[in-house]
Amino acid sequence: MLFNSYEFIFIFLPITFIVYFYLLSQRLILGAKIFLVIASLFFYGYWNFNYVPLILLSIFVNYSVGLSLVNHEKIKVNSKTILIFGILFNVGLLGYFKYTDFLLENFNGIFGSNIPLPHIILPLGISFFTFTQIAFLVDAYRREAKEYSLVNYMLFVTYFPHLLAGPILHHKEMMPQFASKYNWVKNYRNIALGLFIFSIGLFKKVVIADTFAVWANAGFDTATTLNLIEAWATSLSYTFQLYFDFSGYTDMAIGISLMFNIKLPINFNSPYKALSIQDFWRRWHMTLSRFLRDYIYIPLGGNRKGEFRTYTNLLATFLIGGLWHGAGWTFIVWGALHGVALAIHRFWQRLGFKLNKILAWFITFNFINITWIFFRAKDFESAIKLLGSMFSLDNVVLSEKLLTKFKFLREIGINGEKMFIDIGAKNSEIFIWICIAFILVLGFKNSMTYLNSSFKANYTYMFYMIILSVIPLYYIVYLQNRVSEFLYFDF
Repeated sequence: MLFNSYEFIFIFLPITFIVYFYLLSQRLILGAKIFLVIASLFFYGYWNFNYVPLILLSIFVNYSVGLSLVNHEKIKVNSKTILIFGILFNVGLLGYFKYTDFLLENFNGIFGSNIPLPHIILPLGISFFTFTQIAFLVDAYRREAKEYSLVNYMLFVTYFPHLLAGPILHHKEMMPQFASKYNWVKNYRNIALGLFIFSIGLFKKVVIADTFAVWANAGFDTATTLNLIEAWATSLSYTFQLYFDFSGYTDMAIGISLMFNIKLPINFNSPYKALSIQDFWRRWHMTLSRFLRDYIYIPLGGNRKGEFRTYTNLLATFLIGGLWHGAGWTFIVWGALHGVALAIHRFWQRLGFKLNKILAWFITFNFINITWIFFRAKDFESAIKLLGSMFSLDNVVLSEKLLTKFKFLREIGINGEKMFIDIGAKNSEIFIWICIAFILVLGFKNSMTYLNSSFKANYTYMFYMIILSVIPLYYIVYLQNRVSEFLYFDF
């Protein structure tokens, strides 16, 4: 089920909210938790019920491993052995569903074999609920988390606002909230703030991200050749589509959860304002960055074992981060590029150099924009082809109107014809949308600032919420093609 579907907005969410708080009002705390687990499993299985047994298997095994870690003295098994088993189970499950085709395809290519690919369907959210549970097992091993109740653990994993695309949660930051009696009654400020943040996320996804999606998909998937300006328009379209799609999902998840009096961790902090690649990863998908740092980079040795080892750990961490996003060489290249960039940034800092802020932003943003091409392209060759168009001066094309005003441009070899035909856009339309996107990501405060502000439900916020809700709802109800999946569902 999608947050941006009318089934979710008009049926699932209201019913779940009403029944959950009714059970809490009757002091049926366990019943309310069980209901929320069942509702979350229904939410997860709505798209394909075949996914439900898989997530239940994952939950039961991880709960048993976590319980064994808490009581390892009683069962007389070394805790490290239990942890290794739990991690191998999770990695094996993720590897089977996500990487089997990739590994077999490369095996066939290297050894000339012809093993048929099983084309296993990737279960929704498997990367997220797998990393969430690995974090729980490691925390249990470190004595930082424990859970004796199966219902509580199931609620922690399946809680529907975060289940399909994060944020990646820690047990110790979630379960105390469900246990707090202050969260068992409706909080009208939280409801108003949650609806407001949800409406911001809905607008981001339906109106902005899905608009850019048309041009990004055309440029990456259907266009045979792109001139220089079309290539840049394509890359920027995907850069902004991904930002507004994923940050929109996160806003909606945080807003929905807030209505239930549960605060999810912030996942975005205006990442396109970053002045360095390190700053970017402190702002983009913050819970993934936290996971990579705490459960991969630091256990590998972090920066404690010399400079060379630090650079190696950075590269290894982001290669794993790239593979986590997808089974393909383009994701590995994307992760490697970010790992190398972080190593270069660290070396630059050690030399004591500093860049002008505008130049630092320009370099950082363009590096991110360029590397997103490997993230999106269907294969390595397509990525290189688009990059070639972006940096080739042999395919500069401008409009006839512009060339009429500046005749010298034609004399230096610039052709005149209609632009953006291959990506299905009008000149003014795509330029306006790109300008609007830059203004929004650079000039406006992050929506998460409302969580820590003295928000008060008033007519002004109500007016903004109505505007932010009515426009996307119009698209959802009357333009069915605008109900689309979130990009991170594929990861």
